[in-house]
Amino acid sequence: MSENFDVPATVPPFAMLAGLLRARRFAGLFWCQFFSVFNDNFVRNMLAMLILFRLGETEAGPLITLAIGAFMAPSLLLSGLGGEMADAHDKAWLARRLKFAEIWVQVVAAAGLFFSSLPLLYTALFGLGVISALFGPVKYGILADLLAKQELMAGNALVEAATFIAIFLGLIAGGLSAKGRAPEGTVLQLMVIAIACFAASLFIPSAERAAPGLRANRNVLASTFALIAEVAQDATLWTRTVAVSWFWMSGAIALSLVPVVVRNKTGGGIEVETAVSALFALGIGIGSIAAAVIAHGRIYLKPVPFAAIGMAAFLIDLGTATFFLPIATADVGLTEFFSSWAGLRIAFDVVALACAGGLFVVPLFTAIQADAAPDRRARIVGGVNILNAAFIVFGVLATAVLQSRTIGVTEPVLLAALGVLNLGAAFYVRKSTMHGAA
Repeated sequence: MSENFDVPATVPPFAMLAGLLRARRFAGLFWCQFFSVFNDNFVRNMLAMLILFRLGETEAGPLITLAIGAFMAPSLLLSGLGGEMADAHDKAWLARRLKFAEIWVQVVAAAGLFFSSLPLLYTALFGLGVISALFGPVKYGILADLLAKQELMAGNALVEAATFIAIFLGLIAGGLSAKGRAPEGTVLQLMVIAIACFAASLFIPSAERAAPGLRANRNVLASTFALIAEVAQDATLWTRTVAVSWFWMSGAIALSLVPVVVRNKTGGGIEVETAVSALFALGIGIGSIAAAVIAHGRIYLKPVPFAAIGMAAFLIDLGTATFFLPIATADVGLTEFFSSWAGLRIAFDVVALACAGGLFVVPLFTAIQADAAPDRRARIVGGVNILNAAFIVFGVLATAVLQSRTIGVTEPVLLAALGVLNLGAAFYVRKSTMHGAA
């Protein structure tokens, strides 16, 4: 358990971060998480690219939305079950079995790519969503078992930074696999990544079962609502959970709107879109690491409201910066994009928005982990994940409705409106800082 690690509280933040990456008790989980997220986004973008190239842009929208739903739906239904399973078993044992199952899901994905079969790829994506939903409570539940309390902020910062870097790399790899790469090479890559993920899980240290007598509820709807009710009973926990879910919803909406704005308003091509995605991943990493450095081994929540204000400011600036730009009439490359005032302003806003997001979510989620009772920690994380998924689904669907031809709200206006809503989030999240550790 985390309380048994003898870690000096005076370790400098960067030394602690570097030490965790070298420590076997953390490195196995870190790389398992990295390869798992890479897998998910590899398959998801590979499916999206195949749909685009096969059906064209006009028919692809609903099918790509369906792909997001196929991946997200298990998180709504199975996160509660995942939390119960994680508390009832050795989390490392459970992680290894989930990652072994993921190899066979990747076999389905590989077959889908090889035969250009959308049904097989949808099946694989749904399978990855199931494993992700069950693995989420495991990875965040065991993190507090493997780390001392003063390492927990640094551990979460590294996991969040790696998650967004893996998302970015997975999206690139998925796009390349569907456009111009031999299927045999991509099939090999899919299998190598899945095996590497399983191999990393073998290095996750075993942890005592948190609740040995617990039996998982086979009624997934009942367990889902029970966990949400349990989280809602604690006002501080509920405030932090809603705030974390707000971050994931805001991030999902921003990531869906920014590429459209970049394409329509600047004429940015695929290389510009890729660079903007890289800047977002870089910003999340910087903000997450900054949260750990500022905390200096504490569970430190005071920067959170200011981070929310930062998210609001940069979203509003993104909206206003692009609202007055005319519709682009020609494609723009990297050099031209970053040579223009509009391109530099968009790039700065994206990096700053992501930095503020990392500084916002890492302290809040760390506080949730640290304050949860050890015998219920994975179930609490499962409850948080359920609400995260619900917020993301609601936010993305609401944004799609507002973008529809019937309503016709433009992307810059939606970005600015999301920024205004984040000002409300800054006010709301002050409650969690009042009850959090200094």
